[in-house]
Amino acid sequence: MKTISPREKILRPRQVRGANSAALLELLQRQERLSRAELARYSGLSEGTVSRIVTDLIRRKLVMEDGAENSTGGRPATGLQLEQNRFAGGVDIHSWETRFGVCTMRGKIVEMSTARTPRDPQAAMDMIAARYTAWRTQYGRGHLEGMGVSVRGIVNSQTGVVELGADRGWVDVHVKELLEARVKASVHVENNVRAATLAEYRYGNAGVRDSRCLLVVVVDEGVGIGMVLDGHIFHGPRMAAGEFGQMVILASHASERHDRPGCLERLASNVALCERYAKLAESKSFVGLGNVAARVRMICHRALSGEEAARAAIQETCRYLGIGISNVVWGLDADTVIIHGMINEAWPLVAPVILDQFPEAGPTVSRQSVILRPSLFGKEASLVGAATLPFHRMFTARPADWMAKGKPR
Repeated sequence: MKTISPREKILRPRQVRGANSAALLELLQRQERLSRAELARYSGLSEGTVSRIVTDLIRRKLVMEDGAENSTGGRPATGLQLEQNRFAGGVDIHSWETRFGVCTMRGKIVEMSTARTPRDPQAAMDMIAARYTAWRTQYGRGHLEGMGVSVRGIVNSQTGVVELGADRGWVDVHVKELLEARVKASVHVENNVRAATLAEYRYGNAGVRDSRCLLVVVVDEGVGIGMVLDGHIFHGPRMAAGEFGQMVILASHASERHDRPGCLERLASNVALCERYAKLAESKSFVGLGNVAARVRMICHRALSGEEAARAAIQETCRYLGIGISNVVWGLDADTVIIHGMINEAWPLVAPVILDQFPEAGPTVSRQSVILRPSLFGKEASLVGAATLPFHRMFTARPADWMAKGKPR
């Protein structure tokens, strides 16, 4: 990843305008509807500066006027909101299924569908391109901002390359390049955990958006953690940050350097829960490949119904999960933790066990100060994050972004 030099940190007028535009768009995203005077008051910018920026945003069809607000005297102020007829397409690729969705600038899904994921990445690109072409016909070229794609594995979000995917064929797949050649539109690619993290942070509850250090823990066939530090998703220098599933919780004498027997992924993933339940319930049908999420849902429902084996399996799994999360909370001083996964189906059983592993009250960090919540978006989190990637830079313009890419379209 390129290091930004001191000279590049100097703000030019064009970069200042871009950062100010992003700030106003973010205010409209959070407050939904504001007048020009309110934008000036909340942002600290002068009313003249706000008026000039808003005029440009309306011209670019990012903001729309929404009638006059009630007034107690004088000329009523005109309300502003994000453009409602501006959309982006999203694709969430899994081993067995690909999910498609179209989102507004506020992260609202207006349509969603699924299809079987082809084994060959090239065939998958053809399928995705065909869906985007259909969207462009349906919504109009001028109303569709572009496309975002989320994929499991090590994903370089700058180059749009899936360097190491979850499946054998998804290695060094240039998703951005392949799709842009097919659809002739901008394509943004992100790891599925970071995409889910983006959705929870930007479009979730107001308390989550105020978090200084947010952890989004995704529990599926593995365990990954997305991190938002002071408003920015952390990628790491090699785009591999968040692979906490490899954190060793139980020491072993195994020689492996990856997927060690005592790592968090082997102890707290969906696969681990199914194997633990199968042993406790003496049921071989819960072990093996296939739709693991459906089996986890069944275990959760059995646990809530009082089945002892299911309750014990969930509690043991969540104890390990809590230990792993607690280590990250200690290391990063996290203030908010969101759990994303099918295990949330048994949230009344899950939350107390995880919280019990969090740091005790003390002079540095306390269990009471760390917020623990289930995902607001559920299984749609990665799709929402992917579908809003084309809008992300508009709300987060920073000097480095503007130096590298110039003025957003």
